[in-house]
Amino acid sequence: MNYWLIKTEPGTWGWEDQLNAKDQTEHWDGVRNYQATNNMKAMQIGDRAFFYHSVKEKTIVGIVEVVSDYYPDHTDPKGKFGMVDFKAVAPVKNPVTLADIKAVPELSEMVLVKNSRLSVQPVTKKEWKIICKMAGVK
Repeated sequence: MNYWLIKTEPGTWGWEDQLNAKDQTEHWDGVRNYQATNNMKAMQIGDRAFFYHSVKEKTIVGIVEVVSDYYPDHTDPKGKFGMVDFKAVAPVKNPVTLADIKAVPELSEMVLVKNSRLSVQPVTKKEWKIICKMAGVK
């Protein structure tokens, strides 16, 4: 299993929207960055991702699971980009902020710390375990 972090603007699509989606599942469309797209192409069904509210909050608020392979994004008129579907797994007990993450030396090399603008990014197994512990998630 691989681990990821997906960022969203809560005013556009937030954790509550994910929970209210049919079967708590929704496609992740609108990604127009090649590095983020390549990360989605590498995702496999069953992978897990932190659901991160960007902009003002800058907080991990939930965990989702990849439930589809990469496929064409219907919002891309040129057909260059694709998407995957995510299903809500659980909210985090303790939301974890970017400031919380930056305060942990073991997380100093995390992509979120080094390249906070990337909307879809990998998370190492070690980083996943540390953040899950911070978030009160098993």
